[in-house]
Amino acid sequence: MSILGIDLGTTNSLACVYDQGEVKLIPNSEGSFLTPSAVSMLDDGSILVGAKAKERNITHPEHTALSFKKLMGSGETVKLGKKKFTPEELSAFVIRSLVEDAERFLGEKITEAVISVPAYFHDKQRAATKRAGALAGVTVERILNEPSAAALSSYENDGEEKHFLVFDFGGGTLDVSLVDCVDKIVEIVAVAGNNHLGGDDFDELIARNFMEENGLKDKDLTAQEYATLLKKACKCKEALSAELFEPVEAKIQIVIGDQVFESVYTQERLIQESKPIITRIRKVIQRALKDGNVHPGQIGEVIMVGGSSKMPIIQSYIRHLFRKQPTIRTDCDEAIALGLGKFCGIKENDEGLEGYMLTDVCPFSLGTSVRNEEDREKEFMSTIIPRNSILPCSSEQVYTNCYSLQDRVLFEIRQGEEVYAKDNILLGTIDVPITPKEKNREKIFARYTYDINGILIVDVRVPSTGKTYSRVLSENLSDVELAKRMKELEQMRVNPADLPENQELLEKLGQIHAEVSPIQKQFVIAMIETFGEALHSGSPVKILRARKMIEENLPKLEDWDPLAEFDLDLTPVDDWDDPWADEADWEEPEQDQEEENEKKANVGFGFFFPFRKKEKEYRS
Repeated sequence: MSILGIDLGTTNSLACVYDQGEVKLIPNSEGSFLTPSAVSMLDDGSILVGAKAKERNITHPEHTALSFKKLMGSGETVKLGKKKFTPEELSAFVIRSLVEDAERFLGEKITEAVISVPAYFHDKQRAATKRAGALAGVTVERILNEPSAAALSSYENDGEEKHFLVFDFGGGTLDVSLVDCVDKIVEIVAVAGNNHLGGDDFDELIARNFMEENGLKDKDLTAQEYATLLKKACKCKEALSAELFEPVEAKIQIVIGDQVFESVYTQERLIQESKPIITRIRKVIQRALKDGNVHPGQIGEVIMVGGSSKMPIIQSYIRHLFRKQPTIRTDCDEAIALGLGKFCGIKENDEGLEGYMLTDVCPFSLGTSVRNEEDREKEFMSTIIPRNSILPCSSEQVYTNCYSLQDRVLFEIRQGEEVYAKDNILLGTIDVPITPKEKNREKIFARYTYDINGILIVDVRVPSTGKTYSRVLSENLSDVELAKRMKELEQMRVNPADLPENQELLEKLGQIHAEVSPIQKQFVIAMIETFGEALHSGSPVKILRARKMIEENLPKLEDWDPLAEFDLDLTPVDDWDDPWADEADWEEPEQDQEEENEKKANVGFGFFFPFRKKEKEYRS
């Protein structure tokens, strides 16, 4: 039975499967791969989804919903006529439509799906997406970040290491990801994003500037007139995007009341008025580069995906920032779905995708609140798992009682980047009894374990009482699913340094350190330190690179025989009849004596200099 991949987009949605060694996109009932993420209610209470629903936004805007993905997990509702719907209910209508199209196309029942979400969706938004799948009648065991799917679709394993940036610009969201690829491992290094920034913002900008130019206020337009204006603004944007550097003009003309209003747009005007949006885009890219600790010049390739990446104004700006031509896929709209399909193949253990591994990162920091001595009303956020930590991960922090004879701690579980705890999302709390002691004398150990499927386990341990208090935040998983994941997470808590194969390599390095010369010991230590740093990072790519480098160079240390140098370099000795002299043509080397001494000192381990250079760059 096939697993269905669903790219649940703000503007358009797609479905796909992995079948017979390739990704197949699912056509909808109208023969298109793209299904508009639009829902409309008819007069009889029935629901329309897709292109026909989107068209009704012009004639029946009060009965139609668009871009509701932006509201996922917010608790807000959307009114269609007299009935209210949650964003996940509206999303469920879209998912159900895609599932029905897939069942008709494949001729089989679909019970499981993998759904993509923006990398910057927080836990409540991800849980809402899973609920939408459940409401549509499918099990959503895995949520996949959109740029991770795009990276997977863009990577072809040709044996070379690749470092690229994925710029995923859709109708309502922007995700920027730094990606490392090596030996079938696709590793997300850092992500940044904005869940309220996309191509729709250009439509809003043009519409608002049109109203300002013509002296119009919100109260002057009906809902239907404003919907028409937005559609015309979108058409204007598309016309100006056709040829960026040609003197193209686009005219917007609309009848409001009994009066005709119009405005003429040029490409230059669009560029000038779009600067606030471009500034917001720049901030997202800047944050990703900062978190990944890389310079634009270190990016090998910039891959642009998402429907709004087709805009030449966006392409020219990316080219300006990175000083190189970005890779613009002809299937920008389909890149995420194609990656989802590939991931479904991996999940189904397809032979053609054997050995592929897709890692991901924690998009938001996870932590707890701690006392602010200067302002008791504004507790600080103490981070336990920093954002962009490789998943799965486990981290522990030690805290103490904040006042004397305190007998309880209300431990808050929060997610976000704000300095004050109350400004971050509260995921849950744990009430922890402690032993009353003097201030800062009672120790409390808090461990967070977070997996790639969105399960967060919080263990709060109190050594003085010998008790541990735990809470599992599981995105509404069933008891059976939760038990299965918990068992998997127990293994995830193991430090990579404790794995047998890594312990064996560290022991081998220790043995070699005892045997080599004093000069060579510093290089062995550098190996141990670099491998230790890679293990501490938890990054499969960094660990693999470190192992490869060490395994390539270890034989040179192990097999180095100083006598072998003299076997090759047969130096004549005065007054000695050398029986092997005729076997080598020897000439006096023409070089400085100091240089010769340095060369001899480095015999057998000069190979390690590039490795040390990489280590130094990493440390800086």
